[in-house]
Amino acid sequence: MTSGGDSPGMNAAIRAVVRTAIFCGLDVYGIYRGYEGLIDNHIEQMYSHSVSNIIQRGGTILKTARSKRFMEYQGRLQAFNNLKEHNIDALVAIGGNGTFTGASVFNKEFDFPIIGLPGTIDNDLFGTDSTIGYDTAINTVVEAADKIRDTATSHERLFFLEVMGRDAGFIALRSGIACGAEFILVPETTTYIDNLARLLRHDWRKNKTSGIVIVAEGDDMGGAYEVAKKVKEKIPEIDTRVTILGHIQRGGSPSAYDRVLASSLGFLAVKGLLDGHRDSMAGIIDKVVTFTPFEKAIKHTKDINKEMLEMSRILAL
Repeated sequence: MTSGGDSPGMNAAIRAVVRTAIFCGLDVYGIYRGYEGLIDNHIEQMYSHSVSNIIQRGGTILKTARSKRFMEYQGRLQAFNNLKEHNIDALVAIGGNGTFTGASVFNKEFDFPIIGLPGTIDNDLFGTDSTIGYDTAINTVVEAADKIRDTATSHERLFFLEVMGRDAGFIALRSGIACGAEFILVPETTTYIDNLARLLRHDWRKNKTSGIVIVAEGDDMGGAYEVAKKVKEKIPEIDTRVTILGHIQRGGSPSAYDRVLASSLGFLAVKGLLDGHRDSMAGIIDKVVTFTPFEKAIKHTKDINKEMLEMSRILAL
């Protein structure tokens, strides 16, 4: 099943799970709409042809949803009963923090084997170098930023480009470096408007003809509109604009990297279950397969690379 926010590469992961399980002599079932579908018994058997021609598609063929009912014991009990009705004895859950939180509770209550696959564009899960969809989301941002740079240069404007990242700035950092952003603002650091305005004014006095500031939505100043407003008050002579990319970052055909990552993790999830792994997330760190307990994957946070933030500013001078 897929749960929570969708991410490019989820279909590749579904394909890998289904075909690996069938190769291993297992019956496979798809649960539609995540935990909601599990409670409502929207469960259908899948076959090899069920996942034909989906590796290149964005989104998820199993659909996804967020489930308040699964937060209650009665909802989880109904979900467990539905699994037993179909003689399902293990689950692969593709999603992020919310998905793994629910999976951890479910495993403890019903002693039910679950392996999670990190499907989120935010790359904010501990236990894997990259999450499924992260690479594609970065490429989407960079493509948009490159186009915005054309307009920014033509009109000699400063653009504030808001990207996803409510709690983590990984998308902002990588995409900002890749598109040559003048500044990158992330939730992990404090934004000082006076300093930002001073440096931007200095850039303009050096005859810069355009500027892009990448702002993660969770920046402590409140997002791109708020940052742009405060900067404009400090340097009214610079023509500024704001662009919010929003959910465009979640869609689109997954990159080659995400397709390979998702395929590898889907394969490993089935193998892991057969080897006795449970209550954990499959990941790859330094090219080594890892199984990280859900609680650790959720509660431990990745540190953003501060040196890369410093580098981004030096390279933008």
